Parts: sequence; C-alpha cells; structure tokens
Amino acid sequence: QVQLVESGGGLVQPGGSLRLSCAASGRIFSINAMGWYRQAPGKERELVAAIYSGGSTNYADSVKGRFTISRDNAKNTVYLQMNSLKPEDTAVYYCMMTIWSTGWVDYWGKGTLVTVSS
Repeated sequence: QVQLVESGGGLVQPGGSLRLSCAASGRIFSINAMGWYRQAPGKERELVAAIYSGGSTNYADSVKGRFTISRDNAKNTVYLQMNSLKPEDTAVYYCMMTIWSTGWVDYWGKGTLVTVSS
C-alpha cells in the first residue's frame, strides 16, 4: 500500500511564502512524475506544477516565476516553494505521484489547505 502525506499548508499574508512537502511511503519501486494540483472553492482541480524523473518541469502560467517545484528521490519527496503569494492562490493543494508498485499507478495525497489573506 502506498501513501502520500502533504504538509506545510496554512495561513499567509499576500506577498508571503510557504513551502509544501509531500512524502510517499510504502511499497515503492520507482517514481516517475511528481506534481502539485490545487482546487479552489467552486472551481475544478488544476495542475500547478509537475516534475519528471529526468528533472524537467512544467508550471501553470499563473504561477510561473513565483513557484518552484523540486524533488528528493532518496526521500520519495516532492516540494513546492511558493513565493509572492496572492489571494487567488488560496486553495486545497494536492500532491500526485506516478509510482511503480505492482504497476504504474497515480497516487494522491489528501490535500493541504493554503489560505492567502490579510
């Protein structure tokens, strides 16, 4: 059984920073893609950033230049450094990893709430 656990969410003022972490545990042989998604109230879940096994990254236009995704393969962990936060970044943030256990499967964390407000 594979589990993903996020941490690092919270309340921050506009212009502030937060760092999210997501660690995978369980029967893991390999991890391909790691990513962060978010879902704001009344909106669909959207991709924020992704990082692949070769190190390439992909960002939503709305976060380019403000957010940075990184991964630590030895720890099966993905990070999201969020700077210059805006109220519109308020959402539940979910991590996702494509993991080989008994086959390639997308696993999701339960989410962590980020609130940007003064």
